[in-house]
Amino acid sequence: MQKKHISILAMKNANYASIIDARSVFTKANELFRVEHKKDVFEIEIIGEEQELMLEDGLVSIKPDRVTKNIEKTDLIIIPALRGDMLSSSHYNRFFVDWIIKQYKRNAEVASLCTGAFMLAFTGLLKEKKCTTHWQYANEFRFYYPNITLIDEKIIVEQNGLYSSGGGTAYWNLLLFLVEKYISREMAILVAKYFVVNLDKMVQTPFIVFNGLKEHNDREVLKAQEFIEEQYAEKITVDDLSEKLFLTRRTFERRFKKATHCTVLEYLQKVRIEASKKSLEIGRKSVDEIMLDVGYFDSQTFRELFKKITGITPLEYRDKYKK
Repeated sequence: MQKKHISILAMKNANYASIIDARSVFTKANELFRVEHKKDVFEIEIIGEEQELMLEDGLVSIKPDRVTKNIEKTDLIIIPALRGDMLSSSHYNRFFVDWIIKQYKRNAEVASLCTGAFMLAFTGLLKEKKCTTHWQYANEFRFYYPNITLIDEKIIVEQNGLYSSGGGTAYWNLLLFLVEKYISREMAILVAKYFVVNLDKMVQTPFIVFNGLKEHNDREVLKAQEFIEEQYAEKITVDDLSEKLFLTRRTFERRFKKATHCTVLEYLQKVRIEASKKSLEIGRKSVDEIMLDVGYFDSQTFRELFKKITGITPLEYRDKYKK
C-alpha cells in the first residue's frame, strides 16, 4: 500500500480541536497499521502559511511542520472547522486558495470539517456541487453560496473527491470514513473503538461508499450519475436517462461507458448494492426489506447480484459486521 501524504491546514480562526483530532485519528491508524505491516500508511503534516499561528484567542500556539510553498504534492487536504464570522474567516485564509486548487488539480482530495465547508466553498471547487456543514449555518451557507447544493441533513457528503461533514463532532465520522477508504473497514472500526466513537452515525447516513469515476469532462454523463445516486430505489431505464439528457440511447451508453468504465446497468447495480450494504451493517431490517428499499423485487436476483459484487451473501455480510 502506497503511503498517502496528508496535509492538515493550520488556519486562522480555526477550531483547534478539529486540527488535533484529525492528526490523532490518522496517527492512531498509523500505529495500528504498523503493528501488522511494519510501516506507516500516512505521512501526516500540519501545514500553514506562517511559521507560527495563534488560535483560541491566543490560548493555543501552533507551529506548522511546513508551509504550503514547500509542498509540491499531497494526497489529502484537511480543512479544519472555522470559528466566528464565516466569510471573514474564509477571507483571512485566502492565501491557501491557490494552493488548494493547485493540489486538487493534481488529484489531491479535499475534506472540510464542519464549518470548514465555507472555506472549501470559498475556493470555488464546490461550484455546482453538493456538500454539508453545521446545521446552524445552513441558511447562511445557502445565502452566500446559492450555486452549491447544501444537503444539511447528511453527516457526510462526497462528490468528485471533495468531502464535507456535518456539525459538531460529526467530523469524526468523516475522518473514520477516510480511514476506511484509504485502509479498510476493519481499521476504521479499530480506530473508532480506540477513541470510543459511535460508528452508527456514519453508517446510517445516506451517503454511498461506491465512488463512481467522475473525473471526466462529460457533463451529461455526470448528470446521469448523480440522478442514479439520488434515485437508485426508483425504476431507472437507459431509455429514460438518455431521453432526459436529449441523447440517443446508443450515444448515451457509449459516452457513459467511456467516462465511468461501467455500463449504465453496472453503475446502477453497484450503487444499489452499496446502499444495501449500509443497511445490512445497521442490521435493523430483514434482507427482503432492504432489497425492496434499494429497488429490487426478486429475492434470488438480489442475492445473486449481491454475492457477485461483494463475494459473500447478504446474510454473511450482515453477520460479518454484526456486534
